[in-house]
Amino acid sequence: MAPVRCLPYISPGWRSFWGVRRRIGSLLLLLLAVSMVGGQIRYSIPEEMKKGSVIGNVAQDLGLDLKRLRSGRARIVTGENVHYTELEKDKGILVVNERIDREQLCGDVTPCSFSFEMILENPMELHRITVEVLDINDHAPVFPNKDKPISFEISESAAVGVRFPLQSAEDLDVSQSALQNYILSPNDNFILKQHANPDGGKYVEMVLQKPLDRERHPHFSLKLIAVDGGTPQRSGTVNIDVTVLDANDNDPVFNQSVYKASVLENTKTGTSIITVNATDADSGLNGHITYSLSKMKESVADIFTIDENTGTIYVCGQIDYEKYRKYELRVEAKDHGGLTGTSKVIFDVVDVNDNAPIINVMSFSSPLSEDAIPGTTIAILNIKDTDSERNGQIKCSIDGKLPFKIESSLTNYYNLVSDQHFDRESVSEYNITITATDFGSPPLSSSTKLHLKISDVNDNAPLFDKISYTAYITENNSPGFSIFTVSARDSDWNQNARISYLLEDKQLSGSPVSTYVSLNSETGVLNAIRSFDYEQVKQFELVIKAQDGGSPPLSSNVTVKIMIQDQNDNPPQVLYPVQTGGSLVAEMVPRSADVGYLVTKVVAVDVDSGQNAWLSYKLQKATDRALFEVGLQNGEIRTIRQVNDKDAVKQRLTVIVEDNGQPSRSATVVVNVAVADSFPEVLSEFTELTHDKEYNDNLTFYLVLALAVVSFLFITCLVVIISVKIYRWRQSRILYHSNLPVIPYYPPRYSDTLGTGTLPHVYNYEVCRTTDSRKSDCKFGRAGSQNVLIMDPSSTGTIQRIQSEKSILDEPDSPLEVSQRIFLYLFSFFI
Repeated sequence: MAPVRCLPYISPGWRSFWGVRRRIGSLLLLLLAVSMVGGQIRYSIPEEMKKGSVIGNVAQDLGLDLKRLRSGRARIVTGENVHYTELEKDKGILVVNERIDREQLCGDVTPCSFSFEMILENPMELHRITVEVLDINDHAPVFPNKDKPISFEISESAAVGVRFPLQSAEDLDVSQSALQNYILSPNDNFILKQHANPDGGKYVEMVLQKPLDRERHPHFSLKLIAVDGGTPQRSGTVNIDVTVLDANDNDPVFNQSVYKASVLENTKTGTSIITVNATDADSGLNGHITYSLSKMKESVADIFTIDENTGTIYVCGQIDYEKYRKYELRVEAKDHGGLTGTSKVIFDVVDVNDNAPIINVMSFSSPLSEDAIPGTTIAILNIKDTDSERNGQIKCSIDGKLPFKIESSLTNYYNLVSDQHFDRESVSEYNITITATDFGSPPLSSSTKLHLKISDVNDNAPLFDKISYTAYITENNSPGFSIFTVSARDSDWNQNARISYLLEDKQLSGSPVSTYVSLNSETGVLNAIRSFDYEQVKQFELVIKAQDGGSPPLSSNVTVKIMIQDQNDNPPQVLYPVQTGGSLVAEMVPRSADVGYLVTKVVAVDVDSGQNAWLSYKLQKATDRALFEVGLQNGEIRTIRQVNDKDAVKQRLTVIVEDNGQPSRSATVVVNVAVADSFPEVLSEFTELTHDKEYNDNLTFYLVLALAVVSFLFITCLVVIISVKIYRWRQSRILYHSNLPVIPYYPPRYSDTLGTGTLPHVYNYEVCRTTDSRKSDCKFGRAGSQNVLIMDPSSTGTIQRIQSEKSILDEPDSPLEVSQRIFLYLFSFFI
């Protein structure tokens, strides 16, 4: 914090005091000075201010508003000190709480001040306030035993210049208000000589300036006056009685004017420190010397004593470096003639590391949120060591490797701050041991323990076990079947770790995914709502979200791929040759066909998948098994030997198509093959075969034939009449819908360029209508060159369908052509 200086502040009580003692103004230029450096402010006030007197405006000097003082629960921490001050948070001012006596507080130590701390919370702040107490002249100099006069017995032979030490007055005030001067009542024989001690104190000696004459003045009554420098000036008086004795003209003399020695604190009582020595040139009783310590402060008189005969100084009390770091004594050597010699003894107290650091926890924040940033203050510690120098220097540390560090703030104050980010999921609490060790020899230490808990923050989203899932279900399952279970975990705690599973809204084939499956939000179990059909749906994907119960909630998604497994529930379907109820397709094989001649190909499919759709073709029955064979994989019917004249014209083959499922399913197809080089031969053979097979009576045959001829003549007349109408009708409509099955034409010289494929690249179709149709039409393909026969099992002959270069998409046929086709159709129907 940058240095801040505040303007002087004068309380009303001090203005009244100033009015009464106007002469003090020249000594005190500023009655109250406030300064603040680096978070510290300092006030100066006179002692003896009334309770409630204003010391300073803390809020203004620290740049704080009153709301901050109230919200931060500002309080003053004085430790072991007396509560001299009080903070009025509503006004932000610091007032006197108890009477402050500078002499009682600091004695003769200057400057006199006391310090305390002001702590604010939320956020935590620490400010040090130092109050300097200024002395006022409220004590007059006082001589010890002022009611008892100082008595001297002085020989008349005392030489001029002999010194007689006098009692020093004590003035509890300091600085300008302290003792300043001594005055001796006027006389002809004695003058005063004042001396200053290194500590600033004064002592006085009475010096003989004119020889004594007992006969003229056997007794002197003098007054010693001690005055201070205060305004108004105060003084103290003591009487001096001087008795003039007979001649003792030599006074004791010390061999040193100043004795110095060092003494360890905590030195045991009775330990000798130093021996002083004085001599007197007189003989007899006038030369016998006794030693004594001049009047000392009570605190010093209880610590040291001297042997009056030997001059050895002993310790008789407790020496504490923390209270007094130096002692100064005056030793007197007095002979029996009343002459006295003086010397000074200075003891420097050597500090001993006898005080361990004291740790006070001023503030501690627990639990701490895991999202606290590094540098967050966790605790404020006050650590003191009353020893000095290295014995009082403190090193503060944290036991173990923990994510904290100690930072020094103000004097004797340390902050425990975080050193890194916390993760409650890794460590939920810390046991912190803080040790303070001084630099003494041997070092002394003390420690305190803090138990810090880390509170949870919803900073972890649920995580699934896998990036994605694949589940399998066999088709034709029962509704409600349990498909799969997803599982996610959340490393947070309590409500932040409570996971719910949700099914993301998604469309599958135009329907919501919820119509396919359902999801248990608590267990993550995925159930089928419907029975699946592999032939309709082979697989689908859905998205499942895992959401925790934090605020705000966190979530993660996972994709679940549902694979429908196929069952062999569909038999093979034969696409070619097409089996019809009214007629059969016959394939022609010339007698000149070589071995391997492709007769036709059985085309079949299976809507199942995998091995359930692997089809194999076998020849189940045949008129002549030695003539034809069926390809196991491709269904091609080929000749296995050269066709000869002995082979029957009409060949009937039964082919079975099986899939590879377990159990396997199959379908059969009947293929009629005509072995002939011309249509008349085919017609003759098929007629004879049919006649032998279908009829047993020739009479029946002729009757039917007669009926067919009559019908033919009748229908021929009708054809001529309606030919024109049919020709016009075909101009407006080319393609028709028919109830008859479509018969694909497969070229005999078919080449399987796709390996084991079962469907050719090009199909030619021929469509025929029954007599109950309003119209009849035939379509002839252009690409084929093989003749195809349509046979009626109940007839006695066949009619060749002549391929034409014209397509139904070309120009319409002429009426003659139409009538010819209708004639052929009717002829085949009646025969």
